[in-house]
Parts: sequence; structure tokens; C-alpha cells
Amino acid sequence: MLNLSEQTPPHPLSSRAPDGLLQPLWDYLLRHHLPLISSPFFPVLLAFSTYFFFSIPFAVLDLLGDRVPFFYQYKIQPNRQPTVGMMAKSVMTALYNHVFFVLPAVIIGMFILPLPTLPQYAPSLYEFFIDGLAALLLFDTQYFIWHVIHHKHPQLYRWIHAVHHEYVAPFSWSTEQLSIPELMTVGFWSNLDTILLKCHPLTTWSITVFSVWMSVEDHIGYDLPWTLNHLVPFGLLGGAPAHDMHHQKPSSNYAPFFSHWDRIFGTAVPLKKKNCKRINKGK
Repeated sequence: MLNLSEQTPPHPLSSRAPDGLLQPLWDYLLRHHLPLISSPFFPVLLAFSTYFFFSIPFAVLDLLGDRVPFFYQYKIQPNRQPTVGMMAKSVMTALYNHVFFVLPAVIIGMFILPLPTLPQYAPSLYEFFIDGLAALLLFDTQYFIWHVIHHKHPQLYRWIHAVHHEYVAPFSWSTEQLSIPELMTVGFWSNLDTILLKCHPLTTWSITVFSVWMSVEDHIGYDLPWTLNHLVPFGLLGGAPAHDMHHQKPSSNYAPFFSHWDRIFGTAVPLKKKNCKRINKGK
């Protein structure tokens, strides 16, 4: 029988007794999935599988097009539909990047960094939400600055960021169509931020799933009324309308998730939806 007190020393932020809300979930993961969640490859598997499975429903919508009018009415650029070839290219780019760069980076890290230990206790709900929000806000700030610099510097844009702007109308699979430097930079921040903020592993994994979901939602190409940017009040999130407009007008809407930095610096541009009903396959 697994002795949690011996094999999973307390986390510095959760060394007290659990509040009873997230602890049953954490106990279940430790008892039944310890080899998986303690693997250094687990975060990569979690991030890539989240991207893959979250993208599938919207890829189906794109393939069906106006044959599903209930959803098609929310298409932001109905005159631009991704082809199967475009989708396959984005998926293969993401797969290639992870197999030949992300996984080797993890393997190298195994020989340099000590393996993390899993804490005995789950985070409190307060820790979970506050740490998660702090990590998202920090990453949003980092990427906003990085994004502006790469759009303002022609060489950096051409060498690093242009890959992501191959398509004027983004689609779900294009979320991970990134150059190697951009992917590794985003991954570095995502890992470093949670370490600096001393996030509990459960919080870190939840941030991964949530941030990948928001990234996919940014790229779906549909202004659906039930997406997060409509559910969260006061326009705090940009969502698909803001990021789709960024692909149409690259000098706007630089922030990946939130809207405050674009508002502060005057780069927020509202969506101008195209009403053309004719479908063209292509960029």
C-alpha cells in the first residue's frame, strides 16, 4: 500500500491539512495514477492531447461549413474556409515540433534538473484560483510584450512569428502552428511562471488545460455566444473575435487572453465580421 506521507512530502504552499474540497481528487490521482502524473513527460502529454481533442469539434464544423447553418451563422470569415490540407499541415507542424524539439528538451532537463516531488496535500480552493489567475496574468503580460516586439521588428517577425500568420482566417488546428523559437519560448514561460509562483502541481496542470483551451478558442474562427469572452463580463477576455481581428489586422489585439493591455496601449480593435456567404477554400 502506498504510504503518502513517505513518498510525497508536503508542498511548501500546502503543508497544512487539506480543506477537504480538492483533497479527494488529489488523493485519487496519487493512489491510482502516480506513475503517470510523476512522469516528466506528463505535462507535455497533457498539453498536446488537450490541444488535439479540443480542436476536433471545431475542425468538424469547418469541414461541414454551411451544411450546419446554426453554427455557420457565427463564422467570422465565412468566405475563408480551411481545407483538409491546411488542417493536416498545422497538425503535422505541431506533432513535428513536439517530437523533435519539445520531447528532447524534456529528456535533457531530466539530466539537469531534479525530478519534482509531489506534495501530500491538495491546494486550497483559494490557492488554486489565485495562483491560477496570477499565472495566466503573468503569461499574458509576457506574451503581449513578446508579441508586440516581434510584430514591430521585421526580421524577428519573418524569422520567428510569420509561421503563425500564414492564414488570415485562423482555425482550431492552427493554434499550434508555431515556429520552433516561438513554441520553446511559450513553453519556457509556461513552466517558469508556475515555478516562480510556487503553484501546486494540480494548479499547474489545470492552468495548462485552461490556457490551451483559451488558445484554441482564440483560433476557432467562430464568434459563438457561449465562449469565454462572452461569458466573462466587462469584455475582460478577447477570445476569437479579438484574435481573428489580429490575423486580419496584425497591428491590433496583441494579448493572447485578456484585453486590458491592448486597451491601455490603444491596440484594441473590435471585430468587423464579414457577411459574405460564398465559401472559398483557402487562406
